[in-house]
Amino acid sequence: MRRLRNMSRLILALLLGVSLLGACDSRGLLSNQFGDNRSAEQENNKIAQNESAISTEESQPVLTYWAELNGNAARIKPTFQGVPFFQEWQKRTGVSLKFIQPPANQAREALNVLLASGELPDMLEYEWINFPGGPEKAIKEGHILRLNEAIDQYAPNLKAYLAKHPDIDRQVRTADGSYYMFPFIQANDRLRTYQGPILRKDWLDELGLEVPETIEEWYTVLKAFKEKKHVVAPLVFLGVPSPLFGIESGGFIGAYGVRKGFYLEDGEVLYGPIEPGYKSFLALFRDWYAERLIDKNIATVDTVTLDMSMITGRSGASLWNSGAGIGTWLPLIKNKDPKGALVPAPYPVLNKGDRPKFGQLAPAVGSSGGVAISSRSQNVEQAVRMLDYGYGPEGHMLFNFGVEGVSYEMKDGYPSYTDLILRNPDKLAPSQALAMYTRASYFGPFVQDVRYMEQYYALPEQKEAVKLWSNTGAADHLLPSAPKTEEESAEFAAIMQDVTTMVDEMSLRIILGIEPLEAFEGYLEQLRALKIDRAIQIQKQAYDRYMQSLAE
Repeated sequence: MRRLRNMSRLILALLLGVSLLGACDSRGLLSNQFGDNRSAEQENNKIAQNESAISTEESQPVLTYWAELNGNAARIKPTFQGVPFFQEWQKRTGVSLKFIQPPANQAREALNVLLASGELPDMLEYEWINFPGGPEKAIKEGHILRLNEAIDQYAPNLKAYLAKHPDIDRQVRTADGSYYMFPFIQANDRLRTYQGPILRKDWLDELGLEVPETIEEWYTVLKAFKEKKHVVAPLVFLGVPSPLFGIESGGFIGAYGVRKGFYLEDGEVLYGPIEPGYKSFLALFRDWYAERLIDKNIATVDTVTLDMSMITGRSGASLWNSGAGIGTWLPLIKNKDPKGALVPAPYPVLNKGDRPKFGQLAPAVGSSGGVAISSRSQNVEQAVRMLDYGYGPEGHMLFNFGVEGVSYEMKDGYPSYTDLILRNPDKLAPSQALAMYTRASYFGPFVQDVRYMEQYYALPEQKEAVKLWSNTGAADHLLPSAPKTEEESAEFAAIMQDVTTMVDEMSLRIILGIEPLEAFEGYLEQLRALKIDRAIQIQKQAYDRYMQSLAE
């Protein structure tokens, strides 16, 4: 196992070296496109001055808030304090915040360092359901606070919402009934599908090709992009924070009847990477990689690289969001080439006319965006009241639409985004403007409003995208956010740490051609030895308990 880890680090380091060359150009292009921003150092100096003024002028404490800044906002302002939304949130709640911001895509590593230090901020925004040992362990070890009493006393808005939505309530508690975070909630099904395949339509038209539906048609399109358009990386998708991250929801993998993770099949829990279909997928991507139809930096593509690859024409196909993808890329592509166009495609299948088995479908309670309170916080009441604000009427409007008269106006009872969002005078894409003035387009401690989506997806390409990407069987195979016991979580996390490492390393090695496809059988034996079957059993136990609670 150690040998595999060392080899994987070498592979990733080599790929990172190549990708950084392109990343330098990408940062330059972004700077030219959006204008030069103040450096992070300059921004932090100003923040320090503001915080000093706050401490001098006001007696109330300054609470600390640990979170990773969303990429769309970070490209405009390097720190939280420069983002208008976070300024307004503090103003509305009367709570001053000092933000602690981990490096992009390094939240997990940064959190481990933070917890080890014992110097914990008041609030921590993180994927707590994925904490090793689960949120129960995080509570037991004294990292985060059990929130039941605090919610009862200081969070009337969240308490009322959960009382009206018992199905959501079951998903935001641990197996022993402990509340541990202020959750991000997507209660409306229309909000839960926002990602899928996207291609350059102008290139398809130029080459006389239709929007691909099958794996074979995709191969034809990517091959044409490579040979006739001389595209460097015909297909690009996220490889950060883990290899194949951008297609884990079912893109291409789903054509073979599996996904890269756990899923349901006729009431049973399965793990895709040990199923025969996963080997078929690896064989496909091994061939495509050898023909340079996939970005050669497959394991290190981050959101900046992804954006620039599509905007500059380095790539012609991807899997990404309707908002941050189509909504961000299309205006910028058209600025360079008025004939430039994008088109969504359905999730690929093997046979023409088949309905995709898998596709992106977010759970009603998001794993990201949950905010916990440190058990060492001396400001629990202030923190809880601030976080509860997002679930009340005023907070709901701020988080989803921003400030009335600035980012939205009420028209016949409907909150309509202003030109500041939809036709930004500084040439920000709607996804970037929204990230500056709201949290509607990404996660956080609030309930997302479907009216945001109705306006955010203003382009016909976006509306068609959601329609296409929703037409899958994903809902039949999605595991709910079923809480595990502390013992289950600890055992599951220990198993999956090694299993996930093995899957990522071996998938990458086979795709890159370092290992033969036949190595898949030996890799299955190693996964069995790492107790993947026990991990599946634990997932099934948690799922069965959740279903039983619904029946009671």
